[in-house]
Amino acid sequence: MASVHESLYFNPMMTNGVVHANVFGIKDWVTPYKISVLALLYEMTTSKPIALQERRRLNKLILPLQQGPDLTLDQFLKTVEECCPQTAYAVKLRLHEMADGELKDMEYFFATLPTPFSAIDSEAYKTSVVGLFMRHMLLAYNKLSFSQVYKLYKALQQYYHSHYARPGDVQVGLPALAADDSDMDLTSTEDNVGERMEKEELDTAPLHESELKNEDAPSRGPLSQKQAEYFLARQAYLLKNDENKALKPSALQDELNNMLKFNPDFAEAHYLSYLNSMRVQDIFISTHSLLHYFDRLILSGSEGKSNGDEGYGRSLRYAALNLAALHCRFGHYQQADLALQEAIRIAQESNDHVCLQHCLSWLYTLEQMKGSDSSVLTEDSVKMAAHFCLPYLVSLGIQSLVQQGAVQGKTAHELMDALKDTDILHWKHSLSELIDISLAQTTSIWRMYGKSTMAQQQAQLLLNMNSLEQVNFGVQQNNTEAFAVALCHLAELHAEQGLYGAVSEVLKHLKEQFPPHTQHAKLWMLCDLKIQFDRAMNDGKYHLAEPHVTAIAALNKTEGLYRKAQVLKALNRTTEAYSILQRLQLYCEKIKYTEMIIRVMLVTAELHWESSGFATALPLLLQALALARQHHLQAMASETILHLAFTQVSTRDAHMQYVTLLWQTHHRILSETPTHTNTHIFKPLNLDRTAYCMQSKLPHLGTTRKFILGYISKL
Repeated sequence: MASVHESLYFNPMMTNGVVHANVFGIKDWVTPYKISVLALLYEMTTSKPIALQERRRLNKLILPLQQGPDLTLDQFLKTVEECCPQTAYAVKLRLHEMADGELKDMEYFFATLPTPFSAIDSEAYKTSVVGLFMRHMLLAYNKLSFSQVYKLYKALQQYYHSHYARPGDVQVGLPALAADDSDMDLTSTEDNVGERMEKEELDTAPLHESELKNEDAPSRGPLSQKQAEYFLARQAYLLKNDENKALKPSALQDELNNMLKFNPDFAEAHYLSYLNSMRVQDIFISTHSLLHYFDRLILSGSEGKSNGDEGYGRSLRYAALNLAALHCRFGHYQQADLALQEAIRIAQESNDHVCLQHCLSWLYTLEQMKGSDSSVLTEDSVKMAAHFCLPYLVSLGIQSLVQQGAVQGKTAHELMDALKDTDILHWKHSLSELIDISLAQTTSIWRMYGKSTMAQQQAQLLLNMNSLEQVNFGVQQNNTEAFAVALCHLAELHAEQGLYGAVSEVLKHLKEQFPPHTQHAKLWMLCDLKIQFDRAMNDGKYHLAEPHVTAIAALNKTEGLYRKAQVLKALNRTTEAYSILQRLQLYCEKIKYTEMIIRVMLVTAELHWESSGFATALPLLLQALALARQHHLQAMASETILHLAFTQVSTRDAHMQYVTLLWQTHHRILSETPTHTNTHIFKPLNLDRTAYCMQSKLPHLGTTRKFILGYISKL
């Protein structure tokens, strides 16, 4: 027995809530809601001239009303009234004439419906979107049997009167209506007395107003094939380009479950359920939905009909490939490797070079995630992808090689030349998504090399660039991971200069575009926590910094350990801090995380300072400086030089050595290192003694000497 809410939606394939055939076997059918849309189109065509602004709003509203799910009358009238109150009132009167009249009034409406659309001067000609919709509805209406027309009329009456019904009046007439539906259904069998009594008892249960109309809840009725396809396409597009505008995971899953209730074999709904589950990292539902998608795809025979046995094999190998990608996402490397080997085996048997190329791309990605050197595999993948004319995979492979080259210490011009080639490929093939990724990667590379100005330029270029893709569903810009990465870089760059007001504005925008329930929210969460931690540490408020360590560790274990060591050092718990730093350095050397290795060395040197072990800190700092210069990390090199300068301050002939070192590197130090780092290093210096040393060492550089001394005096 269908719920009362579902009975508001007429479906000719359903009797008492039971679907007797595939719901999506019919492209479209007439429902009370569709009659309301037809009434709106009729009034827009026949009524007196509407103001230009109101007509423009109504025209923009037509397509979503046609393609979207059925709305309650209250929702429909409110939507139309926001655009044009006069038209909404006319539609209401038209529905009143049919619902409070007789069956012949509805028949007369459908009989006269084509007249205004057939006029020579009509804007809604028969091949337009409006004309096609009207013709589809007329065709579906003319195919209805007498009993189905009567059921449609009763559903229209209930649809109209539910708009005015009060909670205490809703139950009146519902049992009789349900009985009439059963009697008029030509395919129904006679109910026995017990079943009919049980049915009446269920129908007479008290109803609440929220069960009939809930403005916040999505439609719960069955969708036609067109409505379902539009809904799935819209949500999939939003999940890819602007997850914030898509339905929340729970609401979207409810809609998908409702859709699958009426048609369990709808494969595309299972796949969207898989994507939705990935948003919340639910491995059980995501695996379940992915397997169901390929099962339904094979059982439906959609691929087998066109490709024979090859269609089934194609579904099987891509199912294994998607399963491997799923396990990679959750870090299940052994299961991912097994699924990948199966996909490779099936693809080799079918001689599917495209699938093999995708498998090779995932193979080097899997090796990277394991921490192995996959540069040879990546190069082979790029060559083969270029041979088979797969620009998307070629670009991804080159970007992966660039990332590996940055870690291995390649120079900036080598990496930028490689990215330039990929950019040419992107613009040639209009690969909008990869253009965004390339700009975000360039921002990260410049930031790693310590070129803050270039990093800001690339980030601003990405944020001010419009998407190459067609703008759909109100999405003006792709709020993807690349945009989140660029905004996080901007926030950290402003924080390094102490511009916390600008930081709060950037983070506020990030929180609006990527709410906590979205999959990329962890990027700004980690960025926000790191900025708060660094600010608290710089202000000496260690009790405020300590709680952030646990939150940072939950998002990134390496960063969490590093900041835990910083807090322990500040609290004079030297032994514990040193132990953590040693473990962290060994781990980073294993995974080749060079930047973190240098940062660990600098903090270890600061531990030696506290025990007056400046001689012990000096070799460590020289090793860090050599490592930074080897990998071209100029920001880390400048920070290491500051640590070396501070170490020399505390040794014999300190200020003279310091001034020599400062004179050689002061441009990079003042432009590339964070303000709080300069303050931390320069603060202990003796201004008078430094001035004397600079006078004797740099007598001909008056402007430079004056600038440096002025900078130190302000600290």
